[in-house]
Amino acid sequence: MIQMKKLGFFLAFACISLVAIAQQKPTELDKSPMDMSYWPDNYPLLKMSGKAKDQPIARVIYGRPVKNGRIIFGGIIKYNELWRLGANEATELEIFSPVKISNKVIPKGRYTLFCVPSENRWTIILSKDNFCWGSFTYDTKKDVVRADIKPETTDEIVETFTIYFKENAGKANLVMLWDNQRAELPMTLVTTKK
Repeated sequence: MIQMKKLGFFLAFACISLVAIAQQKPTELDKSPMDMSYWPDNYPLLKMSGKAKDQPIARVIYGRPVKNGRIIFGGIIKYNELWRLGANEATELEIFSPVKISNKVIPKGRYTLFCVPSENRWTIILSKDNFCWGSFTYDTKKDVVRADIKPETTDEIVETFTIYFKENAGKANLVMLWDNQRAELPMTLVTTKK
């Protein structure tokens, strides 16, 4: 009798669980999709074609919000306030070989990028706090480096926020474009003698 009650309870629980799972819908496509950029550019394609000589130096993973007729800087992105440097999750910078940012050597690892934009200066913040949604849990104690860079006003409007690496002989600038603004964070590969 007790076994029958246990079996009945188990079957009822299983049926309820199946109904709940059947009603679960897949996540809808986000309005700000995620993207990724490598240093060197197109590293996965280089690797697939056998043209990659070494491991990548760095990659950035970020959400790509869209302008949609809105005022971006000084509008939805407030001046002098912390911004996640993209949309949804805070932007991640993964470093595979040590680099130098603002005269500080950054060891390989995964970091989060934040930005405090103003009209004439962006402060880019590299933090060891990972897997952040937005900038809600930002903690200054986890800052690795802060770098001040000067944004430029461009003639061309960039509708979708874009980040990529612009390379030049052991150096790269992490280029950030959105609306009529362009900012570049210089990075240098740290070479070690063998």
